[in-house]
Amino acid sequence: MAVEHPETVEMAVDITPEKDGGVMKEVLRPGEGEEGPQPGDKVFVHYVGTLLEDGSQFDSSRERGEQFSFTLGKGEVIKGWDLGVATMKKGELAKLTCKSEYAYGERGSPPKIPPNASLVFEVELFEWHGEDLSQKKDGGIIRRNVTAGEGYQTPNDGALLEVHIKGKVNGTVFDDRELIFPLGEGSEHNIPEGLETALEKFKKGEKSVIKLSPKYAFGDEGNSSLGVPPGASVEYEAELKSFEKAKESWEMDQGEKIEQAKTCKEKGTQFLKSEKYKLAVKQYKKIIDLLEYDSGPGNDSSEDDSDMEEQVNLAANDKGLDDEKKAESQKVLLAGHLNLSMVYLKLQDSASARDHATKAIGMDPTNVKAYFRRGQAQLNMGDPILAQKDFQSCLDLEQNNKAAKQQLMICVQKIKADKMREKQIYGGMFEKFAKQDQAKQKAEAKCTPTEEKEEEEKM
Repeated sequence: MAVEHPETVEMAVDITPEKDGGVMKEVLRPGEGEEGPQPGDKVFVHYVGTLLEDGSQFDSSRERGEQFSFTLGKGEVIKGWDLGVATMKKGELAKLTCKSEYAYGERGSPPKIPPNASLVFEVELFEWHGEDLSQKKDGGIIRRNVTAGEGYQTPNDGALLEVHIKGKVNGTVFDDRELIFPLGEGSEHNIPEGLETALEKFKKGEKSVIKLSPKYAFGDEGNSSLGVPPGASVEYEAELKSFEKAKESWEMDQGEKIEQAKTCKEKGTQFLKSEKYKLAVKQYKKIIDLLEYDSGPGNDSSEDDSDMEEQVNLAANDKGLDDEKKAESQKVLLAGHLNLSMVYLKLQDSASARDHATKAIGMDPTNVKAYFRRGQAQLNMGDPILAQKDFQSCLDLEQNNKAAKQQLMICVQKIKADKMREKQIYGGMFEKFAKQDQAKQKAEAKCTPTEEKEEEEKM
């Protein structure tokens, strides 16, 4: 059922970019204000669809009693809708007359919409929300486009960005600057996590408003240097002026991969020294991504035979991989696993620390640092027996390792304490059972031969 509207309506206008008459719009009831939805917004509408030829109705969200929603400008609906709804205001009611090429084209949408059919939609726009860019879709990173970008490419991790940002908190500007920085290292430039995540989706020349919840902004601590209070939501107007994409690993030869991995190692070490552990993890992980399949077998003791064969084939197919390059690649990759193990210990992620230490041991079974770090991780995870074995391996390889001796003593004490605790727990249980058995035996001993006979007759 269509919505009642005033008899006087605006004349139909052609809203197609080519002005080919493909989508004609009549405003049946004006909307509120000047603002309308932008590409990427999630819009909520009611509609009634009819065939232009005979006026028969083929669909109606109103009859279903549920608003229809879609993301504007993403091709989720027919072209006529993307064009038409983008011109509407909140509360507006409009009639969109769409030629077949802006609707369902030559195929139609059987059985209700025949081929080459022109359609009429009465559409009412209720509201819209910005595009949610958060990975968990929790509404923490909302983008509203101001100016569309160019082309289809977006920055990748490590791309060099040239941006202009203006940040506001509670309506007050706290940041207004132009800067150049590598994507993934924004925290070094007071760029919050959520803004970096959004910039990954920008196209060159795009300008958008980004709203961040505290979780994706500056968290519970805020940012005193910028004047952002603790637990504050913030809003940025960001413009991506240009970017230079980082070279993908598949675009590099072996020599380039090794050099890039070395650069990542240096950056990671700098971040580690300055206690910026999350940034250090990012850099060390890049080493693994660059080199793990190019160093040949032996860098992961947990892999099965098929994985090993795949690594051998990948390494053999790289024409630039000679023995010298392979050794150099192995050395940098080993450092990547060792350093990741250390950083994860700092971050109290013992499971990841253990895993990377294990990979390092798979590459170099005589590496003392790898056994030591795995031992620390095992001890942190409450397994002193496995930790003891790792610290003992350290001493087998390096007899005068004082740190390993100290950790070994801690393991021995821990194992002893665990045994004592088990003895107290289970010892008490055994004592209880023993007393019950004694009481039963005493009761049986007091039973007379006559009573025993009577008991046997009862059975």
